[in-house]
Amino acid sequence: MTERALLLRVTLVVAAGTVPLPAPRSLAAQDTTAGKRVYVKWCAGCHGDAGAGDGAAAASMLPRPRNFTSGLYKIRTTASGQLPTDADLERAIDEGLPGSAMPGWKGRLSQAERRDVRAYIKTFSSFFADTGQHVVPLKFSSPPGGRTSVAALKVGRQFYDSIGCRKCHGDQGRGDGPSAPTLKDDADFPIFAADLHQSWRFRGGGSVEDIYRRLRTGLDGTPMPSFADLIDQKFLTDEELWRLAQYVRSLSPAPPEVRDVVHAPQVPGTVPVSPDDSAWTRVARSWFPLEGQVIHKSRWFAPAVAGVWVQALHDGKTLALRVSWDDRTESPDTAWLKFEQRILETVAGDDSGPGPKAEPWPDQLAVQFPRHLPQGMERPYFLMGATTDPVYQWRWTSRPRRAFAGLARGIERFDTLPGAPAGEATYEHGEWRLVLTRALATPDTANEVQLEAGRAIPMAFFAWDGSSGEHGSRMAVSTWYFLALDRPTPPGVFISPVLAMLVTLGLGLVVVRRAQRRGATRSGG
Repeated sequence: MTERALLLRVTLVVAAGTVPLPAPRSLAAQDTTAGKRVYVKWCAGCHGDAGAGDGAAAASMLPRPRNFTSGLYKIRTTASGQLPTDADLERAIDEGLPGSAMPGWKGRLSQAERRDVRAYIKTFSSFFADTGQHVVPLKFSSPPGGRTSVAALKVGRQFYDSIGCRKCHGDQGRGDGPSAPTLKDDADFPIFAADLHQSWRFRGGGSVEDIYRRLRTGLDGTPMPSFADLIDQKFLTDEELWRLAQYVRSLSPAPPEVRDVVHAPQVPGTVPVSPDDSAWTRVARSWFPLEGQVIHKSRWFAPAVAGVWVQALHDGKTLALRVSWDDRTESPDTAWLKFEQRILETVAGDDSGPGPKAEPWPDQLAVQFPRHLPQGMERPYFLMGATTDPVYQWRWTSRPRRAFAGLARGIERFDTLPGAPAGEATYEHGEWRLVLTRALATPDTANEVQLEAGRAIPMAFFAWDGSSGEHGSRMAVSTWYFLALDRPTPPGVFISPVLAMLVTLGLGLVVVRRAQRRGATRSGG
């Protein structure tokens, strides 16, 4: 047991004699027998029969499932070192923990089943059985006003720097700080510093209020401490801690809505080839989530790249596809080799055999299309096609930094083609930005997809983080989505309604004039 874990255990024991509150309802009054049935059916596969976080699936997960025997919980509304409340446990069971393998069970289990399994989970730790333990939530203040003002965010950024957030989370918050390659939890497993640009993956929720609570309580069992003591020491005020929470939240966009189609507007002139061209600021971007490749050996259950942002433009002759994604390292990076080895030793990627050794692998990205546009919804096998039905791919690698194209006939075979897209990439503050460009029509109509405006073009993505040991079949994958090259709106679409309005107005004036003349004639007669 580490010093931090030991300290937390001592805190729990001491707290039993220092909080003079009414004793909670005893565990005996709760239906742990029914809870055990639910646990064995739905939970033991990950958390283990005895609740030690060592179930059959645990070796494939990062972060690992919770070890209930320790009594240490990350997401709580209680002070650091204290047990969670029943409401804390209920919330984790109901809603799950984003960014981990823990799903929400509210839609699958009844309220009674969730209550009973919560009671059973508590039997794994003797601390819950201690009737002297009085678990109460902290009282949290309300957020101050002006949460998105320049002044408020400036204060938040000042404390982000002064209390050392950037050491782990990095200057821009993408989890790429100088301490990031050394991080591990109290069980000695490697742990990633949170990417603050993806608030929808925060374990305890991504709102300003959620972030403030995590800053107050800390994440027990991890390197993330509680900053409540800094308030007690007058290093910062409660309002300034709120400003820090507001700054952290400002780094992330709103949780993205996953759409099936990327629209590529047609632009006058030529498409931008640089990922930092100002033209991209006027183009909507779409988020596509990626998951671990778990079908083909060697399987990979813990991909480092959670998703990609995609934008597209065309000029009638050329397509420009901009893909950006968060990556803690510009691989290969020797500073991360030890961390890579710890990941490979922790995460079981295959069903058998010794684990691989850390090597300086590059970062990679692949964009996949069918060779020919389908007439219906039939598409090749999403996982890099098959021997009899290959797929056309653009691939890019960080070292040597280049783009190339070819036919994938399954994961294990890739045949390079002579034609290749142009590629330009930039890495900065934990983010890759890549633009791939290619002519819409090419001479090789047998192997290279011909990109047509007005058609739904199937498209999928693959990503590898070299510093996480990802290469070959150890990768992140997406399902099929679609690219649509928009046609420019014909001038008639705008002119015709105007003409119709003018004609209608003119006819109306003629009718009115004739009516007035008839009225004048009758009056004169």
